[in-house]
Amino acid sequence: MSDRLHAFEAIDNFRDYGDYATAAGRRVRPGRLLRSAHHARASDADLERLKGLGLGAVVDLRRPGERRDQPSRRHDGFDALVIEGGMDDGVEAPHITFLKTEDLTPASGRRFMERTYRSLPFDASHQEVFSRYFNALAGMGDDQDRPVLIHCAAGKDRTGFLAALTHHLLGVHRDDMVEDYLLTNTAVDLAGRAPSIAKQLQKMTGRVASDDAVVAFLGVEPAYLEAAIAEIESRHGSLDAYLEQALGVDAGLRERIEARLSA
Repeated sequence: MSDRLHAFEAIDNFRDYGDYATAAGRRVRPGRLLRSAHHARASDADLERLKGLGLGAVVDLRRPGERRDQPSRRHDGFDALVIEGGMDDGVEAPHITFLKTEDLTPASGRRFMERTYRSLPFDASHQEVFSRYFNALAGMGDDQDRPVLIHCAAGKDRTGFLAALTHHLLGVHRDDMVEDYLLTNTAVDLAGRAPSIAKQLQKMTGRVASDDAVVAFLGVEPAYLEAAIAEIESRHGSLDAYLEQALGVDAGLRERIEARLSA
């Protein structure tokens, strides 16, 4: 298993997405860019380990309803900046609707995921949080050299997309970007956990999903990330234009982020 992965008792998919070479001949600093699934079930030991990381910011990409249903646990003395979306349309999370209403097959799972990724970069709530995240990376405020952690529910889609954007901004090679994105499949051992997850889904929805369908829906594939990038390029022309036009990441902000995170 990759040494990027950090084993916690009850926080899934926790890993460092720094420490990659960049096109400028430098390297993304390790220990400053962290990602994971949600922290609602974090054990006391997990909280102590998080405390030891000295986080400067936590970016929670979940919807308000998700945060209410599974509130994050915090350690004593937690003082990190918390960045989260404030838009609550009251609508059920799309992946829950999918699980309840559509055929649970590998093909339908992949179609849903590609649709999700094509729309994800343009959700107004996501864009607002993404923008605040990049400002946090630039070191605004008093936490200029503390790690930043991003997470959503499973730490794979919203989190994976934002990590990929960060890699692009820092000049990480596309192959390394995709490899890091795909580490989710290793981190959560989907193939091994698929049978138990299928049982949980059946209990939640009353519907049966095959193990292959679970892997397609709860894992990640290059085509998902490629769908997001292709849609961005269709609408904005390039990832760089999207960063500037949709998220306000101009040349000055990029320079500050690169200066803080490159070694």
